[in-house]
Amino acid sequence: MATALENSKKWIRSRKGQQVLICVGFTVIPLLLLFVFTYLPFGQMVKFSFYKMKYSTPVDKRVFVGWKNYIDVFNRKDCFGALKLSLYYCFGAIMQLVLSLYLATVLSFKVKGGNIFKGLMFFPYLISGIAIGFIFKFFYTRGFVLDTLLAGLGINLESLPYWLKDQKVNNWSLVATSVWRYFGQNMVLFIGAIMSVDAELYEAAQLDGANRFQQFKNIILPSIKTIVTLNIILSITGSLSAFEQPYVITNGANGTGTYFVVMNEIAHTSQKVGLASAMAVVLLMIIFGCTILQKLFFKYIFRDANSEDESYAAKRAKQKAQKKADKESKKALRAVKAA
Repeated sequence: MATALENSKKWIRSRKGQQVLICVGFTVIPLLLLFVFTYLPFGQMVKFSFYKMKYSTPVDKRVFVGWKNYIDVFNRKDCFGALKLSLYYCFGAIMQLVLSLYLATVLSFKVKGGNIFKGLMFFPYLISGIAIGFIFKFFYTRGFVLDTLLAGLGINLESLPYWLKDQKVNNWSLVATSVWRYFGQNMVLFIGAIMSVDAELYEAAQLDGANRFQQFKNIILPSIKTIVTLNIILSITGSLSAFEQPYVITNGANGTGTYFVVMNEIAHTSQKVGLASAMAVVLLMIIFGCTILQKLFFKYIFRDANSEDESYAAKRAKQKAQKKADKESKKALRAVKAA
């Protein structure tokens, strides 16, 4: 027994033993933390979704209601109906991605003041979402910053809408806030992906007479398909779970209460924990379904891709460039021999 214990201590002190312990530690500890702080609370939330209960309800007083909470999620207008507001944020996310991809393409090449512009555009993402909410709450308030700027351009103040009260424009105002905050993040990610594209592909495309748009369509876009797909998935899922802007700026008033804002009110104000848990599970299923559909869609769009790094069109352009370079070298050799 003592010999086995001594051998174990020697093995632990050895280089191989320490390597095994380190590998096990770096594997087990993150998995344990992930289980304790993610999967276990999620399992409890799914369990709560089948009960009628409050936070203070004792365990033996909880009433099992089965699928009633899930039925209520789809029947109540203030629950599932709030997802309609996500369409505003989805549209804003798409416009944000198009604009950020365009500017990222321009700024990926040498442009005067490009680095300063990148920094200015990325800065809003570094600010806390709560702080941005308070900034734009005053920005949109009647008679404050936005109205003052428009009045300075000669627009009559009486003809302007109430940006946070008028239901025709208040959700668009909140969407603009979200676009302003996350625009820089997407632009920087696109710039990093575009700058990783092989410069030889541009040279080959120029030799073939391709203009900038054709280079973007046949070289840049297929080559950065992974980051494009990732950004779109993150933007759409973020649109479905919009919370900070409508909660801080309007507190969900005047028809601006998104799904997350309504869920927060039901969970913490009305103390309907079971219904709020069911709403969270339904939203998770919707986000999961949207993610799968988006991946299938982009798999179809980029179906000509044979690898994770380059599309077929990009590889073809590289092959053309190589062939032309070989021909030019052969001509140069012939000229040397002839001389």
